[in-house]
Amino acid sequence: MHAREDNPELKKAQELGVKIYSFPEYIYEQSIDKQRIVISGSHGKTTITSIVMHVLKYNNRKFDFAVGARIEGFEEMLQLSDAPIIIIEGDEYLSSPIDRTPKFHKYHHHIGLISGVSWDLINVFHTEEDYVKLFDLCADSTPKGGTLIYSEDDSLATVIGKKEREDIHALPYKTHPYTIEDGTTYLTFGKELVPAKIFGKHNLQNISAALTLLKRIGITEDMFYMAIQSFKGADKRLELIGERNDVSIYKDYAHAPSKVEATTLAVREQYPEIDLVACLELHTFSSLNKEFLKQYKGTLKYSNVPIVYYNPVTIENKRLSPISKEEIKQSFGENALQVFDDKEEMLSFLQSLEWSNKNLLLMTSGTFNGLDYKSLPSLLN
Repeated sequence: MHAREDNPELKKAQELGVKIYSFPEYIYEQSIDKQRIVISGSHGKTTITSIVMHVLKYNNRKFDFAVGARIEGFEEMLQLSDAPIIIIEGDEYLSSPIDRTPKFHKYHHHIGLISGVSWDLINVFHTEEDYVKLFDLCADSTPKGGTLIYSEDDSLATVIGKKEREDIHALPYKTHPYTIEDGTTYLTFGKELVPAKIFGKHNLQNISAALTLLKRIGITEDMFYMAIQSFKGADKRLELIGERNDVSIYKDYAHAPSKVEATTLAVREQYPEIDLVACLELHTFSSLNKEFLKQYKGTLKYSNVPIVYYNPVTIENKRLSPISKEEIKQSFGENALQVFDDKEEMLSFLQSLEWSNKNLLLMTSGTFNGLDYKSLPSLLN
């Protein structure tokens, strides 16, 4: 998709009649003789894919993969070999500028997983109905004898997963049982408590999804719980980027409404006695669209100090209508919401806070206009 329709190499290939593959078509062609496991969903797919890869590697299983983030222990984000299975992160975005088919429709899964469905990518899928239909069609493509795994904690995924389909195995999963003690999340496994390095209800759902999938391909529960203890999370997902005194600073890739709410809740639950300052950058086409902005209502309700930052230049570059600070406040429905369109003003506000008994969470798919994250701990009193 990074190429455009007028890309000179693409145009020349078309003139020459050369066979042209989109990325997902190429992955399918190279894995046509493998068992294809495709992990999809509006949220959680990168983390679920990462957990599955981590557990398989821990247990010395041979597999190929295509994932959308850097994962510790793997040098690349893509591997194609003679392995019998391939783990694929199934992105719903378009395959290429000349093929408007969603990527995950191209992989023709044997085992498919839907982690949840929450409308996003408004610039491509203009209505919620259009967006939900993508996942319904993906589920419908599960072959006879194939497996469809879905989250029972997500209403739309449940509607899709429970739909009658002939001769397939439908496997629902729920949030993994857990407890939090002294800032550590423990998975409940029978009478045992298994420590986990990742936290938050959404990640407990991701863990349960990965376990359900891995059991389907021969990983036992004992094997899983041994491996999950060393999983540190996917790149840019709830990363601890700094600490100072009793302040922890986290950064997350969250940008869609469901992700923002889930990530904010995760930090709130992990540190229930500590106030949360949550900063969200509106950076994507959807988040800066006036019509879509109302989807963010209530998503920062778990923070004590909610903050939204946006860059007017980004709005101009995306050729969208200007947004006022007041419109953003009304959309989020938070009376205490602080809205900034200048990075330095936002930093000044953060510096003005009393940082005793507070944590900081930054959420963005951008950079907060080039914010130096490493300097943040020294800025906080």
